[in-house]
Amino acid sequence: MGRRGRAVAAVLLVASAALGVAGAPGAVAAPADGGGRQATAWLPQPTGPYPIGTTSLHLTDAGREDPWQPGHKRELMISFWYPTARPAAGQERARYMAPSAGEHFGSDTGAGRFNYGLQPGSTDWSGILTHARQDAPARPGGPRPVVLYSPGLGDPRSWGTALVEDLASRGYVVVTIDHTYEASEVAFPGGDLATSVFPAMMGQPGLDIGAVLRKSMATRVDDTRFVLDELAGLRRFPGLPAGLAASLDLDRIGMVGHSAGGFTALQTMHDDPRIAAGINMDGQLHFPGPDGQTGVFLPSVAQDGLDRPFLLMGTRSSDSGSYHGQPGWDALWQHSAGWHADVTLDGSRHGSYTDAESLLPQLARQGAISPDGLAADVGTIRPDRAELATRSYVASFFDRWLRGHDDHLLDGPSARFPEMTYER
Repeated sequence: MGRRGRAVAAVLLVASAALGVAGAPGAVAAPADGGGRQATAWLPQPTGPYPIGTTSLHLTDAGREDPWQPGHKRELMISFWYPTARPAAGQERARYMAPSAGEHFGSDTGAGRFNYGLQPGSTDWSGILTHARQDAPARPGGPRPVVLYSPGLGDPRSWGTALVEDLASRGYVVVTIDHTYEASEVAFPGGDLATSVFPAMMGQPGLDIGAVLRKSMATRVDDTRFVLDELAGLRRFPGLPAGLAASLDLDRIGMVGHSAGGFTALQTMHDDPRIAAGINMDGQLHFPGPDGQTGVFLPSVAQDGLDRPFLLMGTRSSDSGSYHGQPGWDALWQHSAGWHADVTLDGSRHGSYTDAESLLPQLARQGAISPDGLAADVGTIRPDRAELATRSYVASFFDRWLRGHDDHLLDGPSARFPEMTYER
């Protein structure tokens, strides 16, 4: 099933599966600069007019047992990203990852290695700073449209921060979701760190990878619908930044996700009418058979189609590209009555729609990832062009369908973005 398929295999069997993030080659780079100093990186500046704030919230679904931890209630961490009144200064800037989460992400059992081929211990992930002011009050002037973000399989919710910050700077409230025990790690208040259950599945005899992935997708959809329920009662949570609850317009909700998160966005949109528009960034819409490599089993979103707007964003990975060449995407296309379009970013790979595009080239220059690993993750497109294209197409889509502001970028091929192949 191609390189995206092999990513879940890296987490489940170090073999082969589907729906995951870009699996990295086995070779790893030499330690950063040959000494003990860790590599560092920075995120691109948001392009919108508003300074941004962020805060996190711990949620417990009292009515649902955790499917990965029987006997325990399902617990989630989400983050809000939203316009605020003044930019962050100095130590006000929120960390990219909590220290415990960053340490695990960059370890030999974290997603940095399994999904992206990074040298274990090579990068100071918690030292990376966002552009958001921690726990800042929400900017007056709402309510504002809401966009949910779901990451790829194994990735933490922070792995889409560059895109999320840009949307918030343009006036959206963005809610990012960690899918606990599937994500590489989730840091909870009080110091608890919930790590992925997938590595423990490695080598289990008779493991049905297709069944694991169907369970993962069902859990993700349930997580997302629970978060939507909780957003409606946000005012009951003490300690949230001033004005945040009132800033959400829950009559204008969109969703975007990468890889399995893109699948999650469209499947949740199919199952829940509260989501008005959705974007799938390079997420396959089919399940494999038990071995994770053969068989094509379509989910209900592909069989039934969608009656609301959606955008498919493909890459030049071997198992991506035009919707014509992907069984789940093609079925969705044929069965859908709502507006839809498909774009493919030339020179890209599966990680190009994530923070891998901006962070990994910087880390490669410091020896944290091999040149071959970098090319396999993000391709040959210039990072600044990939970042600009991703931000522009995502913002154009949500501006059109959540705000009624059409810049016509999605009407057809654009001279501004010759690297983007367009199909309708």
